[in-house]
Amino acid sequence: MERAYWLMKSEPDEASIDTLAQSVSQCLPWTGVRNYQARNFMRDAMRIGDGVLFYHSSCPQPGIAGLAEVASTAYPDATQFDPASPYFDAKSDPATPRWVHVDVRFVRKTRLLGLAEMRATPSLADMVVLQRGSRLSITPVTPTQWRAVLATLGVPDDRPSRT
Repeated sequence: MERAYWLMKSEPDEASIDTLAQSVSQCLPWTGVRNYQARNFMRDAMRIGDGVLFYHSSCPQPGIAGLAEVASTAYPDATQFDPASPYFDAKSDPATPRWVHVDVRFVRKTRLLGLAEMRATPSLADMVVLQRGSRLSITPVTPTQWRAVLATLGVPDDRPSRT
């Protein structure tokens, strides 16, 4: 089975590619997702080893800042039950959690591939993140788009296929 690929957005003041690189085991839980479609991607489609384009959003220079991989299957996001968390969800029941997350592992930091450069790259024109009105924090990336991003960044695609 071929690996799947994802673009995952994070605000760098909350969790940047550097935060991920410097964390214990270079791995972080992708907490705080509160959109059902993005949650469903994590819960139903993501598999360990899937490739991740780590995207900095809501910052002066948004864009792809590095590569990561999915490092766990989906499991309940504890922030939904923590009243002190900005991601607290009073309607979520511990017996049937509403929100899940996956762990993400650092692969490498890259130069920033900004939105303008992404838009100017014809092979990336149909990426979900570049579509008008696209606000999802997690979006699928096709194998062709993955290879185009890596080629644009000058990074080899040396990750094995998922079997």
